[in-house]
Amino acid sequence: MPLSERQLAAFADKHAVQIPYDTSPRHLAGPGDARHVTHGLAAAGWNAVSDPLSAEIILASPDLRHRLQFDPQSRTSAWWRLRAEPVGTEPGWYAEFGELVPAEVLAAFTDTLTAPPPQQPDPWQQVTSAGWHHEPDGARSPDSMCHIELRPLSEFHDRSSWHIETREPGHGEFSGPRIWHAYLDEHTPAHLVSAFLTALTDRSPLQRGMFERTGHYSAVQEPSPLHPQLVVDAHATRIKHLRAHARSARRQQTKPATIPAHASTAQPAARR
Repeated sequence: MPLSERQLAAFADKHAVQIPYDTSPRHLAGPGDARHVTHGLAAAGWNAVSDPLSAEIILASPDLRHRLQFDPQSRTSAWWRLRAEPVGTEPGWYAEFGELVPAEVLAAFTDTLTAPPPQQPDPWQQVTSAGWHHEPDGARSPDSMCHIELRPLSEFHDRSSWHIETREPGHGEFSGPRIWHAYLDEHTPAHLVSAFLTALTDRSPLQRGMFERTGHYSAVQEPSPLHPQLVVDAHATRIKHLRAHARSARRQQTKPATIPAHASTAQPAARR
């Protein structure tokens, strides 16, 4: 079913009365509202294929190649799972994200899946420009609590996979308990990886309500200059953009092939 006005109104009702607090850094901002992800996919034409009475949500893309599973009752640390089936010469791929991954960061990943950019930027470019410390095996946040690792090739994989973890501060060489993780396998398209890392390392804060859960007590929260309605309006504008892109993509797929200009349509001359 497409995203309904009633569903958008429910999102607006929550956030219009919620005083936003600027929360940073992003890797400690907490999960936020999962509808940043699900509304975006629904606006792009994804359909719910799960039991409507279940806490688990499963969304499938219009071509059925991609499937997103959100399971808040998961017995593992992965609440979000995204799978892509292989098509032709394109391999399948898999990505998963933990409970406390900020929904806005994950939404940057899923939005890019439905509306790919014209170029595929280097995933490291935005990370280093955001002030994260570049290391031989990846990068770490200024507070050293979040680490991005591009794990090398192995006998089981012919390409590198991405592992992102946010952990409690440790002691010496030992890391503290894990707060959340993300895993993007070796076949995850580069533009999706770049979108996730760019959104994760963005220095601008995320908005959270006064009593919303954050990822860690050290997250910094300050009253936001944004009026609550501006948060709602930003969500509505994003949904409108994704809907328009989905309509444009459908029109391109159904547009009949044009006849080349040099092709002749004249009928052969009748014999005399």
